Amino acid sequence: MAYSDKDWPQGTQTLGRGLSIILAVKAGVDTLSELALEIGCTRSTTQRLTAALLQQGWLRLKSMGRYGLGEKLTTLTTQAQAVTPLLGLATPLLQRLNETTDRMVHLGVRSDGGVIYIMRLDGRTPLSVRTGTGQHVPLARTAGGRALILDEDEAEWARHYRTSYRHMPAGLSSWVNRMRFYRASDCVFDLEDDEIGVHCVAVPVRDASGSIVASISITGGTGDMPLMRMKALAPQVRHTASLLSAKLGWHEFSDVAD
Repeated sequence: MAYSDKDWPQGTQTLGRGLSIILAVKAGVDTLSELALEIGCTRSTTQRLTAALLQQGWLRLKSMGRYGLGEKLTTLTTQAQAVTPLLGLATPLLQRLNETTDRMVHLGVRSDGGVIYIMRLDGRTPLSVRTGTGQHVPLARTAGGRALILDEDEAEWARHYRTSYRHMPAGLSSWVNRMRFYRASDCVFDLEDDEIGVHCVAVPVRDASGSIVASISITGGTGDMPLMRMKALAPQVRHTASLLSAKLGWHEFSDVAD
């Protein structure tokens, strides 16, 4: 279907034209002149839009000056295909963890330099946190994010830290020391690292190859979930992650208690 400015609110027409170009390329419209006709713009305007989409990785140039879908869209498609079966397998396990702990439960996956929470189940006690479904948070800031990078080397840890905590460069050494401990225990604690008054316990989920593909976490207030309580709850989070990892084909996951 051809693009129409009338379909978009005032001030968003440029966004609409860009998205229409992507949809048109997906449908097989792949030359500049054809795309200009599709969005009803001049060739020069269409060229500026496609140049921006090329620069950002949403489109790519094929032979003979024709356009194809870019790497960013390919990556999003791959992630979506991976997330769909993961959600189906994880849902009953996370619901059980939510019911047995009475705590907020998250399922997170990696997206570029951050963690995206694709499922959130609220606990019995109301808790205001910013990690809602679809929320993108830098990997180093939350327990769920750090659980996703436990297998990386320390140089990568340092890079993630600097990206997430530009205003706290002096804290890198102690942060890396904590990460070493968390890697040894295969469990990460968030001690108000991201939000004041919030504690979290997170464990990585592995696929058949042993690669970390997701994280499971439980979250509570500092008064409701002090450090000793976090240590007591950690084996339950590990067990849930172990069950989900087994469903993904990982049979060597260790469920070691604190």
